[in-house]
Amino acid sequence: MSLCVCRSAVQLEKLLRRTLLTSPCARRMYSASGGARDKKNRTVLMYVTSMTVLVGGLSYAAVPLYRMYCQSTGRGGQAFAIEAGEKIEKMDRVSHRQIRVNFSADTGSGLRWNFKPRQSDIVVAPGETVLAFYTARNPGDKPVDGIATYNILPFEAGKYFNKIQCFCFEEQRLNPNEQVDMPVFFYIDPEYAADPLLENCNDITLSYTFFEAKPGIQLPLPNIR
Repeated sequence: MSLCVCRSAVQLEKLLRRTLLTSPCARRMYSASGGARDKKNRTVLMYVTSMTVLVGGLSYAAVPLYRMYCQSTGRGGQAFAIEAGEKIEKMDRVSHRQIRVNFSADTGSGLRWNFKPRQSDIVVAPGETVLAFYTARNPGDKPVDGIATYNILPFEAGKYFNKIQCFCFEEQRLNPNEQVDMPVFFYIDPEYAADPLLENCNDITLSYTFFEAKPGIQLPLPNIR
């Protein structure tokens, strides 16, 4: 593993932990049940641990990272880790600009899951990292595989919305009556505040749609320019 990749992994791990401590959604998830953990749910602690393993073993996970990153930008996985870690570490928070990110959830026809965001919206400044969560539950009596895609509205905001980690384009299997919490770790590029086309746009919608994962399924691609 090269020095630059190691450095980026450490940066991303520190960033995730810092974001976790300041995320209002993560705090609500913990305090809602007095800190109790449901064994059937993926807990925030498990997420932090898995992300630590992910960024720590970056050079050994090239295929899934490459796939995830290519789906959103068309570039390679190792480049993403280096670029994301260094950019986030250096970027400045545009504190005078407040943007409300609204969260939306839907399911394709044929998928009988209960799918919803854990928070309706979060107010964030460009250059600030955010940790949010969606919840999916399979109320049926057999295991079902699902796969999600996403969109950003308005379209012009899509190129500034950067997801560091999410659950899109990866198959998720839910057993009967199983429920999971799925994280979305993201930031809005500080350059958003300098775009004249978005001068009066202070609301963004992040929308996820889950489909049943079947052979040959054609997923709509994100509206990222």
